[in-house]
Amino acid sequence: MIWQDAYRLAPWRDLERLHQEVNRVFSDLGRPARTQEYPLVDIWTSEDEALVTAELPGIDAKDLELAVVGNTLTLRGRRVRPELKKGEAYHRQERRYGEFVRSVDLPFKVDSEKVGASFQRGQLTIQVPRAESDKPRKIAIQAS
Repeated sequence: MIWQDAYRLAPWRDLERLHQEVNRVFSDLGRPARTQEYPLVDIWTSEDEALVTAELPGIDAKDLELAVVGNTLTLRGRRVRPELKKGEAYHRQERRYGEFVRSVDLPFKVDSEKVGASFQRGQLTIQVPRAESDKPRKIAIQAS
């Protein structure tokens, strides 16, 4: 009798496990997968500007493009796959190749005319100045 009860309840346990797995999958839908975020960026901000750095090993500066709209900085680029010589084949291929786009929202409006970027040893550094109209202004208080 006990064995029959355990046998009848087993499908419900499997159904509960399936329910938990479906919930886990759908709870991650709103978040970008860590493997899809490329390139990885670091962002520092001050009252006057933001400094954005991105590691882009193996990419030429000519294959990169930056754009600023409002407070969103967008980096586009591509990593070109090296061509194999005749008779060569990949033993393992883990690096990504092809086009990528990464957009980040900054906490202030940007003066797009003054954005500057440099690329050295695979690291892109972008200086993003805050728009004058977005900077806090001190207002003098007159006493009578």
